[in-house]
Amino acid sequence: MPLLAPPAPLVARFRRDCEALAGKPPGRLGVAVSGGPDSLALLLLASAAYPGAVEAATVDHGLRAASADEALMVRDISAQLGCPHATLKVAVAPGGAGLQGEARYARYAALRDWCVERALPFLATAHHQDDQAETVLMRLQRGAGLSGLSAIRPVRAEGPGLTLIRPLLGWTRAELGAIVAEAGLVAAEDPSNRDTRFDRVAMRAFLAETPAFQPARLARSAAALREADDALDWMADRLAEAHIRAEDGAWRIDPAGLPRALRRRLLARAIAAIREANGLSPLDCDIEGLLATLEEGGSGTRAGVMARGGSVWRLRLAPPRRPTR
Repeated sequence: MPLLAPPAPLVARFRRDCEALAGKPPGRLGVAVSGGPDSLALLLLASAAYPGAVEAATVDHGLRAASADEALMVRDISAQLGCPHATLKVAVAPGGAGLQGEARYARYAALRDWCVERALPFLATAHHQDDQAETVLMRLQRGAGLSGLSAIRPVRAEGPGLTLIRPLLGWTRAELGAIVAEAGLVAAEDPSNRDTRFDRVAMRAFLAETPAFQPARLARSAAALREADDALDWMADRLAEAHIRAEDGAWRIDPAGLPRALRRRLLARAIAAIREANGLSPLDCDIEGLLATLEEGGSGTRAGVMARGGSVWRLRLAPPRRPTR
């Protein structure tokens, strides 16, 4: 039995949302499809909006016995829709980000490699409005600052020639589930989505039990905070030339007269630049402690960079650690 395509108004809405993020019709589009209801809705909408231009990929983390069968299910659905499909197998190693965090790192790395191999300029994921609301609450609980509370970004550069887009951030979980049900599909269910030991599942339960916290309003707050965060980044980019200077292998930051939010951004830029200049990979880390130390005139090390405070902050690459005996 052929799959029932989403209604034309929903397909047109998806196309508008997609092109608003891509800045143009995306041409060839990669979609990440786990087999859950959200990503299946993404696949149905994308294949209807851009017939013949969509490819799908399913990442098999190997963490559940059912994951291989779910990838086969997505392969079969993709074939019915005329979309090429790939199953990307990854190994999730223990690490400091926890099981879900390490799985996310492995998943995005595999999807990036797949897009590069297939020469796909855009990768779409199925994050939606409810995901956004859950993320805001999770980060509030952790005491996140402005950047963290901006939550899930609708667009992100993933390297030369590849842009990640999230065209469903204005769609609800219920809307996406209805699209899948009306197509006659039964989505896969990940048991971890019911495990309240995971922060996201706990926030989902909290929202369900507390109707005063409306996902649409939380998502609007995230968008407003993202605009403020982008404005501060814009200012920091323009201040960096006057306030950061490299000389003799060291970097100097003049923090005088700058608001703390801008000092924080300049410090982060200098650390990133030092690591890049020394062939080290970017490192997303919390620099709040180092910022406070420098403001008090002290010294510290973060992300392999030594820094000394005072009227002018001086930073340089930390020497390699001596092996312990």
